[in-house]
Amino acid sequence: MNERQLAGMLVKKGIISLPELRNMEQSLVAGEKLKELLLKENKISENDLLDIISEQYNVPKIVLRELDIDQEIIEILPKRIVLRHNVIPVSRIGNTLTVAMIDPSDMNAQDDIKFLTDYNIEVVVAAEADIKETIAKYYEAKGNKATGFGDITTSIEDLLDEVNDVSVRGDGDDDDELTLEDTIRDSEDAPVVKLVNMIMLDAIKKDASDIHVEPYETSFRVRLRIDGVLYDTIHPPRHMMDAITARLKVMASLDIAEKRVPQDGRIKIKLGKGRDMDFRVSVCPVIFGEKVVLRLLDKSNLQLDMTKLGFYPYQIDIFKEAIYKPYGMVLVTGPTGSGKTTTLYSALSDLNKEDVNISTAEDPVEFNLEGINQVPVREQVGLNFAAALRSFLRQDPDIIMVGEIRDFETAEIAVKAALTGHLVLSTLHTNDAPATITRLLNMGIESFLLTSSLNVVLAQRLGRRICAKCKEEIDVEPEKLISLGISPADLDEEYHIYKGRGCDVCNGTGYKGRVAFYEIMKMDDTVKEAVLNGASAMELKEMAMAAGFKTMRMNANERLLEGVTTIDEVTRNTAPDN
Repeated sequence: MNERQLAGMLVKKGIISLPELRNMEQSLVAGEKLKELLLKENKISENDLLDIISEQYNVPKIVLRELDIDQEIIEILPKRIVLRHNVIPVSRIGNTLTVAMIDPSDMNAQDDIKFLTDYNIEVVVAAEADIKETIAKYYEAKGNKATGFGDITTSIEDLLDEVNDVSVRGDGDDDDELTLEDTIRDSEDAPVVKLVNMIMLDAIKKDASDIHVEPYETSFRVRLRIDGVLYDTIHPPRHMMDAITARLKVMASLDIAEKRVPQDGRIKIKLGKGRDMDFRVSVCPVIFGEKVVLRLLDKSNLQLDMTKLGFYPYQIDIFKEAIYKPYGMVLVTGPTGSGKTTTLYSALSDLNKEDVNISTAEDPVEFNLEGINQVPVREQVGLNFAAALRSFLRQDPDIIMVGEIRDFETAEIAVKAALTGHLVLSTLHTNDAPATITRLLNMGIESFLLTSSLNVVLAQRLGRRICAKCKEEIDVEPEKLISLGISPADLDEEYHIYKGRGCDVCNGTGYKGRVAFYEIMKMDDTVKEAVLNGASAMELKEMAMAAGFKTMRMNANERLLEGVTTIDEVTRNTAPDN
């Protein structure tokens, strides 16, 4: 509760008059708070003040000095958290932690505690002096064990203020004058370590999928990709660029002296409560330094249940029919970050039985799957997808997954494997399902081999889901929906279109989470005949649609009419069908 809110409540309750309030505000000395002056001049007692706050926020008030708090409860929160936010843990029942606070409206404190502990937070109000006395009693004398990631409790803004004062490298310094020893020393500086940890924590907290650390000529920025869209977050001082980059490279076990070639690594963080978070690190030299991109890989959020990926029943039936065939090829296509790996992992999880031998070649291996032989591709030593595939065929395989078909050699071996009694799963980077077939033909695969080996092609994109908390209906003219490809027949009945207004849950974006848009093309006799006759991608698409094939735009429109996503997401992620 800020000073203005407190003053307004006191005037409203008649405890002080407006003229008295003005006089008191004028008499405040530097650094003094209105509450302190009110208590000093006996305008209100501490107990009455607690009663007002308790009534205003509908939370109980307690007297901490009368409680004997269990040390196990005290150890839930590290000392820095309680000092920073003036809070004290009081009790825990199940997954709910009761915390005493001075200001129940301090949502930043509650969010920090909830994120750090993973408990639901219940607030009680206590006097400031009482909280400080209790902190001294339990924390100053005995100390406590910090929990969570690195005991980092300072806000990013405070850390930026701190690192501004760190003397490392000036903007005008010559790159050649910065020695390796200087860089290592700077990367180990406490504020730099804290800032890097806080950036990573902030990304986890906001459910980001990627962190982009980007140097420019006169600036340095950090962006987070949340629900598929990049958001600018902070701009650390330009002179901290080398130290922050070096810190990330050290954490990923990369060569900090090498700045001329790209490097890839991995960082593993233990978040407590048995939860681990992996960061896949990619460092690429750019004109003004090195750009670092971290991909967040949270195994606890890996969805391996195929029925929960967002398929419609008709889609999952076609996909399952294809992956349960004893041989053949199943291809998943889409851009980077569209969920292709998750789809393939869910298929492998479904197929993973004791009586089958599954081998995968991945670049890199994103998640470790029990019972599956996963091979990380290493181009620098000659272990590419094609080499891994050849090795798999000598390892008595039943099912093979190739991370990506990039060239004719890999495609040829995959097709031959599919024709000789193996199920092959892989990905391609194409715009839609029909284009995948023409892409393979353009690589040099013979049409008769392709039609004999390919079972199904699945194309997918990820669109943003409307935030459930701030979802509201909007008026949209039927013509607008028809222009998206929605049939007028689907608009005969009353339809509802929604968007997100923006709230604290979705950080004002109106979106929270993502929804998959799919198109799945089965290689039936009609499609096979068209491929053998040399049909183009457009002709294949038209023929498949005539036979009942639903495109990605159709699937996205279905999600739109269900109130799951917005018109903007439909047009951003899918192309028109004509």
